[in-house]
Amino acid sequence: MVNSKFENVSVEDDTRILSRREAKLGIYDVLYEQWEWDGIYAESFLFVNDDIAKLDDAQLEHLVRTSPIVKEGSGMTIQRSTTGFTFVNFNFQQGD
Repeated sequence: MVNSKFENVSVEDDTRILSRREAKLGIYDVLYEQWEWDGIYAESFLFVNDDIAKLDDAQLEHLVRTSPIVKEGSGMTIQRSTTGFTFVNFNFQQGD
């Protein structure tokens, strides 16, 4: 991800990134991640805050739910970070 708009995304110390790749969701650039934290497995789309500044949380959730990888009825969390990125987490599963 050299010279990527996502090159400065930080990862919390206790989170393990299982896979990560850049993609598009509609007209927006996203970083798609699969991760594990404390026995919980989930997926995320990361957006650059400036790219989605005009979207409120409901609009952002609607956009993310248009993706075929988001399971129907999946819980979703949205975190707008002060580091310049918005994290939308979904498809939560408890590990064995």
